[in-house]
Amino acid sequence: MFDPLYLMVIGVGMGLSLYASSITKGRFRKYSQYTTRSRLTGAEVAQGILSDNNINDVRIERVSGELTDHYDPTSKTLRLSQSVYDSNSMAAFGVAAHEVGHAIQHAKSYGMLSFRSAWVPVANLGGGLSMVVIILAVFLGGAQSATGASLSWLGVLLFGCTTLFTLVTLPVEFDASKRALSCLRKGNYVTENELDGARKVLNAAAMTYVAAFVTSLLTLLYWMFRLGLIGGRRN
Repeated sequence: MFDPLYLMVIGVGMGLSLYASSITKGRFRKYSQYTTRSRLTGAEVAQGILSDNNINDVRIERVSGELTDHYDPTSKTLRLSQSVYDSNSMAAFGVAAHEVGHAIQHAKSYGMLSFRSAWVPVANLGGGLSMVVIILAVFLGGAQSATGASLSWLGVLLFGCTTLFTLVTLPVEFDASKRALSCLRKGNYVTENELDGARKVLNAAAMTYVAAFVTSLLTLLYWMFRLGLIGGRRN
């Protein structure tokens, strides 16, 4: 089961994830030290952008933790971590505006966000069952036997549900950041220098989603190879 190729795939995935996380936290902390001209807090900027877009049914709440900020479309709640909610830094403005970007997507029925939200239970189911099915397929010889081949395809299909989720997440997150930066500029919440700081924080955060997709895709391809579905591999 644990061959050198698998260890390499896991190593690459962990390396990418750790690097992206490190860059994101580093930039957030760096630009958290730069106070914006307006002296508004992240929560106030979020409320301002919501009002600018005529969105009046979204609540803003403070949550614990670092970089735990998120928008919950089911309850229309924007949850900002304390380091964003109460801060008047470039980093806080970027993160707060990004989460409002998701609220704007929701209000405008942005197709990719709707698809991602609907796909969550499918991805969770696939992630929970895929490894059980894949391991069983390995023990049955993978593509070498009829039953093993059927289980192999089922396993990679289930795992592919999570890979698809990480793929769909990319345009959703990139679009939210694009909306965020546009709203910050149009609303005159920041100077160009402050906007550049917010952009750098959001670009770093985007790397974490890219890393998640690449890791999931590499793992999917590994199991397809390991099971003999691609590359002529035989167990």
